[in-house]
This record gives sequence, C-alpha cells and structure tokens, in this order.
Amino acid sequence: MPLVCPVAAAIGFLLLFALIISGWTPLDQLDTTLSERAREYGSVRPDAIEIQRQITDAAATEVFFAVGLASAVVLLLRWRAYAAAALIAAVFVAVPVVWGLFHALAHRPRPEDGFVHLTSNGFPSGHAANSAAVALVAVLLLWPRVRRLGRVLAVAVAAVFALVIGATRVTLLAHWPSDVIGAWLLVLAVVPLTARLVARVVPPSRPREG
Repeated sequence: MPLVCPVAAAIGFLLLFALIISGWTPLDQLDTTLSERAREYGSVRPDAIEIQRQITDAAATEVFFAVGLASAVVLLLRWRAYAAAALIAAVFVAVPVVWGLFHALAHRPRPEDGFVHLTSNGFPSGHAANSAAVALVAVLLLWPRVRRLGRVLAVAVAAVFALVIGATRVTLLAHWPSDVIGAWLLVLAVVPLTARLVARVVPPSRPREG
C-alpha cells in the first residue's frame, strides 16, 4: 500500500480526534441524529437487535487476540511464514494498544441507554478497530498470493465484515458513528505502517523441508 494512504488516514484520524475532544457542534449534532435513528430502529425491532448482539461479539477483544495468536502460530509452525506471522502478531498487539491509548485520552461518553451496557470511553470503537484490522491483514496477506478475481473477492469480503461490525456498534448504541469512523481511520494508518516495519526487519518465509 502506498505510504500516502496510511499517512492520510493518520491525519484524518487526528483531525477527527481533535474535533471530538473540542466538542465540535456539527459533529455532535450529526452523531446524535444518527444515533437517535438507530434507537428508533432498535426499539421496534428487538429480534434484529438480538441478532446484532451476537454478530458484534465476533470482534470482541478476547476473540481478536485468540484469532491472532492461533493464526500466527499456525503460519509459523506449519509453513514457517515468518513475515506473515510477525505481521499478525504485531498488528494484533499494536491496534488494541493504540485504540486503548486514545480511549484513555478522549474521555468521550457513549450514547446513553444503549442496547448494550458499557461504561468505558467510546472513541475509537474497539470492536470496529478489531474487525477492520482482521479484514485488512487478511487482504494484505492474500493480495500477493491470488489473482485478480481472488483479490476482488478478498477485498469485498473484508469490507463487508468490517462494515457489518461497525454498523452493529452504531445500531446497538454502543458507539457514536464518529467512534466507528475513527476506528477505521486508525486501522488504515496503523496496519500498513506496521506491515512496512515488519517487512524491513523480518526475514522472508522459508519453505519447510521434506
């Protein structure tokens, strides 16, 4: 991925962070309007809300770490894919650390009386960041190994997964919409930069003998 992409994402994320901590009124109004529409939707569709509670758990931090650890171990032991395993390990540590840091800095309450009970700060969304990180890492690892159709399918599936998880966080009133957008921008900055660093310091994969 060209360096301009993560740099632009980082700038966008920091700008959004500045608007949030400054309490920029137009952004607050937009977040409130969209969240109230989500509340209206969920109030008359309890079955849909319950389904989304189940879906959103796929990006819980515990699941995120478990998937990352298992993937890295399999790649390392089964295929000696050192760079791929290192990328997964680095991303699955870096992304939670960064969004956790901004959680501590933002001090942003979540929407009140949501369909899930949460008390921690809301910006950026951890679930949205986790799902986007998984999606982007999968695309980066598959990209050089598949042809055009495979790339299109990988991007499509990854995008749908990240979008669906992000949407559940808004619909469940677990986050404001800008919390989710911030998570996506953060991942678009952190993951490609991490991939560049890993490519510089980790030796290429070595096929298993025999």
